[in-house]
Amino acid sequence: MSEFKRYKLNPETLLYEIKDVSRSSRVMNTLLLFLGSLVLFVLYFWIYTSVLGWDTPKTAVLKKINAGWSARIELMNRRMDRYDAVLQTLASRDEDVYRSLFGMNAIPDEVRNAGFGGVNRYAYLDKLDRGSLLSGTTRRLDVLAKKACVQSHSFDDVAALSKRAGDMVSCVPAIPPVNPDKNKYHLSSPFGFRADPVYGYNRMHTGVDFAMPSGSPVYASGDGVVSEVKYEFFGYGNSLVIDHGFGYKTRYAHMKTISVVEGMKVKRGDQVGESGRSGKATGPHLHYEVLYRGNHVNPINYMDLSMDPKEYAAMVRKRQDESKAVLQPFSLRRR
Repeated sequence: MSEFKRYKLNPETLLYEIKDVSRSSRVMNTLLLFLGSLVLFVLYFWIYTSVLGWDTPKTAVLKKINAGWSARIELMNRRMDRYDAVLQTLASRDEDVYRSLFGMNAIPDEVRNAGFGGVNRYAYLDKLDRGSLLSGTTRRLDVLAKKACVQSHSFDDVAALSKRAGDMVSCVPAIPPVNPDKNKYHLSSPFGFRADPVYGYNRMHTGVDFAMPSGSPVYASGDGVVSEVKYEFFGYGNSLVIDHGFGYKTRYAHMKTISVVEGMKVKRGDQVGESGRSGKATGPHLHYEVLYRGNHVNPINYMDLSMDPKEYAAMVRKRQDESKAVLQPFSLRRR
C-alpha cells in the first residue's frame, strides 16, 4: 500500500474518497514542477536583461565600481596631459636654448620618446585590450616617467657644462689660423659651392683656403684638444682636427708639417704646424674649416681678418712665453 494518499471529492456522493498516488506519479509531477519553474526563471531573466535592458544587481554593483575607477583614471590622464605639455616646453627650451648655447648635440627624438625594450613589462596586461583605458594609461605613465628621466639627465649635463662656461670665450675659434698680414697670404677660395680645381665639376667647399708660401706657420684658433692627426697622400693630405668643446671643431689641412699629436692640449695662438701642399692640392695653401655641432659653417663668420698683424704677432709671442714658463720647471727637474 502506498504511503501517500490523495483525497478526491465524489460529485455523486459528495464525499471525499481516498485514492492512492503511485511513486512514479509523484516523481513525474515534481519533475514537471521543477522544469516549469526553471522555464519561468529563464524567461524572466531573458525579459529582465535582454528585453528591458536592466542589469542584474551584481552587474550593477560592478558597473558602479568600474565607473568610479574609470573616473579616477580619466583624471590621471588629464593630469598627465598637463605634465606632458610641461615636459614638451622644457625639452624645447633645452634644445633651442641651453644645449644650443653650449654647443651640445641635440637629443634624438627616438631617445626622448622611445619605449621600453627587452622584458615584457606589461605581461600582466596582456589579457586586456591594448586600447583599454587601464592598459593605455599604464603605458603612457611609463613613457612619461622616462621622458622626465631623460630631461633630468640632460639638465644635469647642461649644469655640469655651465660651470666652465667662462672657458667658452677662449675655446671658440675666434681668430684666423694664420697671421692676417695681407702681404703674406690671400684668400684663394671662399666657403660655398665652387668649381673643383682638380675635377672641374661644382661641389661644396667646406672651408676657406689661405694661399701662402709653403712652410708658413699655422696657429690654433682657440683652446682645445687635438682629436685627430692624419698623414694622407690624397684628400686633406697632412691634416689635424682640434676639438674646442662647446660643439666647435676646426680642421687644418694640406699642411707641410704638423707639430702636435693626438690628445695634446693646445691654447689659442699655439703653433700647430706649417702650411704646405700635401694631399689633393694644386698649390701651397692652408685649408681651414670650422664645424659647429657636426655641421660645416663659414669660418669667415668666426674671425676678424682686419685684425692688426702686430697684435696677432704679440699674442703669438705671449703664448710662446707662457709655454716656455710652463716647460722650464720640467727642464730644471730633468737636470
